[in-house]
Amino acid sequence: MTLPPPLPLSTPSPATAPEPRAVPDPVGFKEDVEQLLHRFLTHKAELTTEGGRLPNLVDPITELLAAGGKRVRPVLTMIGWHAAGAAGDPDTALHLAASLELFHAFAIIQDDVMDRSVTRRGRRTVHQTQTAECERRLPAVGLLPRAGATERFGESAAILIGDLALLWSDELFRLGRPTPSQLERVTPLLSAMRFEAIVGQYLDLEAGTLHRGDLESALLVAHLKAVKYTVEAPLQLGAALAGADQALMDALSAYATPLGEAYQLRDDLLGVFGDPDRTGKPVLDDLREGKATVLITLALQQADPAQQDQLRVFLGSPALTPDQAEVARRIIEATGARHAVESMITDRYERALGALASFEAPTAEALRRLAAGAVRRTA
Repeated sequence: MTLPPPLPLSTPSPATAPEPRAVPDPVGFKEDVEQLLHRFLTHKAELTTEGGRLPNLVDPITELLAAGGKRVRPVLTMIGWHAAGAAGDPDTALHLAASLELFHAFAIIQDDVMDRSVTRRGRRTVHQTQTAECERRLPAVGLLPRAGATERFGESAAILIGDLALLWSDELFRLGRPTPSQLERVTPLLSAMRFEAIVGQYLDLEAGTLHRGDLESALLVAHLKAVKYTVEAPLQLGAALAGADQALMDALSAYATPLGEAYQLRDDLLGVFGDPDRTGKPVLDDLREGKATVLITLALQQADPAQQDQLRVFLGSPALTPDQAEVARRIIEATGARHAVESMITDRYERALGALASFEAPTAEALRRLAAGAVRRTA
């Protein structure tokens, strides 16, 4: 299917008969966000590395963004803005949308440190590249690395680079010149999104460490990290910028809640059964980290005692081998957990589509496309 051209950035003059509303174009939104991020980070690189006196902390963020990414949050922000009538300056909406991608960069840089991930989007993670750079520079100054020192530097440097992405996400939004009334509407939602994302990450860490193994906790993590942060908040932020009323905000939530859950459940499956060439991450990571996802929780609940014992040996083992991971995958599949999660995804996808009746046809069509891509993706 060929997507229609993006919406024009200007509004027809009153003397011109309005044209039929086009379907909001996710592809066009993504391209606009990419261009804005490139301009912003290029400018930051020129400013912060001037004279060669300061370290280049921009390139790690630029390289992470250049490695790919679905840009789900910026696209949903723009669709939310159009759903509410696209009121106000389009440039303000675009800056808000792009700022969410910088916040996401902050989140995944630090998530990779916590998870000790080696790759992200098919490339080495930021803390891995910073570690390698430190190791490269030490001989040049006549030093030998102390045990663990370069790894410690790489992780600490990545945390700081992530903090910089967070700082710049605020700056990028403000560069879009939001009005005082827009700031009043958007700021509480933005703060709530950030809080929920951080709490969700904390609970994810806690669940992986304490291994509580209850489905309610796993679903709560999915709700905070995917429903709120990935789908609902971006949609509502865009809509709030355009002055949406509560009825529209509630309609967006009715769509976002099941779709966000389906999105995270697909992530759970890809983390264990995905193709690393497509996901850009090793398929062993979730098992080695012992992530208490819905998939793993269901597998442990539905496994017989022998299967449980075997899974508990594998889950959370940093030395897990590919052969052991394959055994774990076979056990998970044998418990019926994989099939159960696929059924949960289908159920939530259908509920999200059912919520589209609340929207005008152009917005409903854009959200339908997004929903299909979110649940059928392989990366």
